[in-house]
Amino acid sequence: MATTTRTTTKTRATAALQKRTPAKKSAAPRQQDAIALLRADHKKVTELFAQYEKTPSMSKKVSLITDICTELSVHAQLEEEIFYPAVKAALKDKELVPEATVEHATLKDLIAQVEGITPDGEMFDAKIKVMSEYVKHHVKEEQNEMFPKAKATRLDMQALGADILARKEVLLAERG
Repeated sequence: MATTTRTTTKTRATAALQKRTPAKKSAAPRQQDAIALLRADHKKVTELFAQYEKTPSMSKKVSLITDICTELSVHAQLEEEIFYPAVKAALKDKELVPEATVEHATLKDLIAQVEGITPDGEMFDAKIKVMSEYVKHHVKEEQNEMFPKAKATRLDMQALGADILARKEVLLAERG
């Protein structure tokens, strides 16, 4: 009986590994690159904000707010746990990463004000507008300052990208 359980556990583990291995091999290297992944997140959130601004549908707004809050929360956590510490160490940075971390704190506060709440008029829309503008500012700084400096280091962006992807799967699964 114990042998059967061990064999089944090994079989499941082997199957899980085999499922993951082809995905890594078939994925384009750029998809694994940390900066490319973070840029893709930036683009996705920007598109979600644009959709929010255009839609008159209350149910669509609720759905978009859920998506925006999820994307921003997961993205910020990925940066804070994986990307920022690596960049800070590589650059011996005492400005870019701390500033970005403070910006994340403000963004998290805005998320807390709108997440799970039904849009209820102009004040809610104003919060979303401010959040959108804040994200645009943050993204611009990352893409124009932090990312180029990070690329110029010896950081393994492929390995960081793989770490980000793996962690993102876990965080998204936790959020449902």
